[in-house]
Amino acid sequence: MKRLLAVAALCGAYAATTYAQSQVVREDVEGIVNFARIETTVACAGAITPDSVTKIRDMGFRSIINLRRASEEGANIDAEAAAADEAGIKFVHLPFGGPQLDPTVADRFLETITEPDTAPAFIHCAGGGRAATMWFIKRVIVDEWDIDTALEEATALGLNPESPTRAFALDYIAAQTG
Repeated sequence: MKRLLAVAALCGAYAATTYAQSQVVREDVEGIVNFARIETTVACAGAITPDSVTKIRDMGFRSIINLRRASEEGANIDAEAAAADEAGIKFVHLPFGGPQLDPTVADRFLETITEPDTAPAFIHCAGGGRAATMWFIKRVIVDEWDIDTALEEATALGLNPESPTRAFALDYIAAQTG
């Protein structure tokens, strides 16, 4: 039995590593910066225009999670929320960024991303790095991926290895997994 469990664990680890290496698919979508699709349940991206919300819905996404702060140049939270409402998809605004990165935003993100009516989810910020950060946290905390595999995927999505959000994510994960 122990041998069978060990083989299953090795296969699972191999599959997770292989899967993480091949699942990020970048696409050019008008009105969306740095669009990257993962599986069929999520996409991470940078800035979007309110006009792109119907495209997001038409791609099959049921929710938009916006990580931009209202004070960011080009962020139009109200127009995006109105466009999501008009398109009939869920809109969640979780402002994340700036000099003080707030762990309660990560807590709220994890609550939101695991709600059944959220998937498939379109997660975005201005450039895609903060969206990749939140997805990295979700992969480790919720999906129980190992940090290296999840970090490889997050980097492919746009997480900058030198970014303060990467350090934030690693600290947040350490605090949660103790």
